[in-house]
Amino acid sequence: MDELIPIVAIISVFGSLILFVSTLTNYSLKKRLIEKDMVNEETANIFKSMTSKQNALKWGLIVLFAGIGLIIIDYLRLDGDEAMPYGIEAVCVALGFLLYYFIVKNDDTN
Repeated sequence: MDELIPIVAIISVFGSLILFVSTLTNYSLKKRLIEKDMVNEETANIFKSMTSKQNALKWGLIVLFAGIGLIIIDYLRLDGDEAMPYGIEAVCVALGFLLYYFIVKNDDTN
């Protein structure tokens, strides 16, 4: 377990950096398109499709289901030397992604 802490820390730092840079470049691109009057109806629809509410929902569900997976692992008192805790966590995170997908899919059809 002690060898996972540096790996998780490195992934968290680089993941946060990638998320920050991605958000910054998306904002910059949208700002330039609006300033140059290159926003037509099709581009506006693309901007509308990328809502922050859906993004917040996605990450909220993923973190929720990851937490549920960790609670299950702790409740079952599984050791980190086995493969089962990793499988349980992966399945829980995947369920969070799937739930998000079905919510967004049903929201788009309405």
